[in-house]
Amino acid sequence: MPRPLRVAIVGAGPAGIYAADALLKSETATDPGVSIDLFERMPAPFGLIRYGVAPDHPRIKGIINALHQVLDKPQIRLFGNVDYPRDINLDDLRAFYDAVIFSTGAMADREMSIPGIDLNGSYGAADFVSWYDGHPDVPRTWPLEAEKVAVLGVGNVALDVARVLAKTADELLPTEIPQNVYDGLKANKALEVHVFGRRGPAQAKFSPMELRELDHSPNIEVIVDPEDIDYDAGSIETRRGNKQADMVAKTLENWAIRDVGDRPHKLFLHFFESPAEILGENGKVVGLRTERTALDGTGNVKGTGEFKDWDVQSVYRAVGYLSEKLPKLPWDLETGTVPDEGGRVIEESGAHLASTYVTGWIRRGPVGLIGHTKGDANETVANLLDDHAHGRLPAPSAPDPEAVYAFLTGRGVRFTTWDGWYKLDAAERALGEPHGRERVKLVEREDMLRESGA
Repeated sequence: MPRPLRVAIVGAGPAGIYAADALLKSETATDPGVSIDLFERMPAPFGLIRYGVAPDHPRIKGIINALHQVLDKPQIRLFGNVDYPRDINLDDLRAFYDAVIFSTGAMADREMSIPGIDLNGSYGAADFVSWYDGHPDVPRTWPLEAEKVAVLGVGNVALDVARVLAKTADELLPTEIPQNVYDGLKANKALEVHVFGRRGPAQAKFSPMELRELDHSPNIEVIVDPEDIDYDAGSIETRRGNKQADMVAKTLENWAIRDVGDRPHKLFLHFFESPAEILGENGKVVGLRTERTALDGTGNVKGTGEFKDWDVQSVYRAVGYLSEKLPKLPWDLETGTVPDEGGRVIEESGAHLASTYVTGWIRRGPVGLIGHTKGDANETVANLLDDHAHGRLPAPSAPDPEAVYAFLTGRGVRFTTWDGWYKLDAAERALGEPHGRERVKLVEREDMLRESGA
């Protein structure tokens, strides 16, 4: 009797879970069946949704409910707190599985090369996001001494960072933020937050809903300079062909023409300002220098040679995430991705690295919304199943599902399970209940492991 197709997925965030879902919906899942193990280096699943989405975005966190339904399926097991490659490497995985899919995402900040980027008070947005989302591997405190703050970038991460800096701690208290984050934000001195984009309103990468949410806070006055509302032929073409870009531009136009109100915290959205240098004194940030840019007719911009210094005491760069290189896999240093064709990992020779696949941000870079990884997963899984159907997947030497348990236990790995997630989930909800909150997130890895029963 043929055994089920055994697949390992490294990374239990949305991309990995969507890949598992695509496998479960395939004909192969019916005959001869599929057996899927997800390996996650954190004690809890859900990746970017747990550790990359701002806590005041419950709508996006609602995606967890759909992912939950996938992980509830009996064909899937979760091995949390398992690090690739420290606890299990590619050769180990090939011994247990017919195929391996990597979906490890991106959690580091992309570098930005301007003078002063290394000054004290210059931060990567990803590090700040990890702090306010209660990531166990980052410090428990964050310096929030600056009264005036700059955020570089015009994507949704920049908006998240700006919004969390501009809101009060009490506004965020009803969310799942841990106590240490609430205490840190309570001491936040920021009264002005300035967001800078080098291009114009039509080129901003905000999603319309995220942008409009800025204006919902009773404490944040969103301000746009009317001089920053400018379009060339390329910009007009973008608005005509992209409904979201048009909605963003209209929102910004409306904010530019209204009177400035009296809400206590000011959040400025600046366009046509290209960061040129972070200014410092005694090793600390004391300002930001930008060069004014102008549209060139195509929607791109060129420098005007006109510079301006902004009085800020800290700078957050939100110019993109970067994936970590995965050992034993080829790597494109420029894009921070694993080279692939249709999700099949491709070696320098151009050959497919046997039984090895990628999906999500590790495959195409950290762009797009969470739902966009579904298409990636479907394509990757379709090619994996095609390789299986045509006999291109080498047979594993130890396909028995129990062999993985024995391997991890033998190495002394304290791994969590899907049942363990239910226990951790219940513990976090219990922490929130006395305060009328849905949950309070546990931060310490040891606390998470204990509550998970690992």
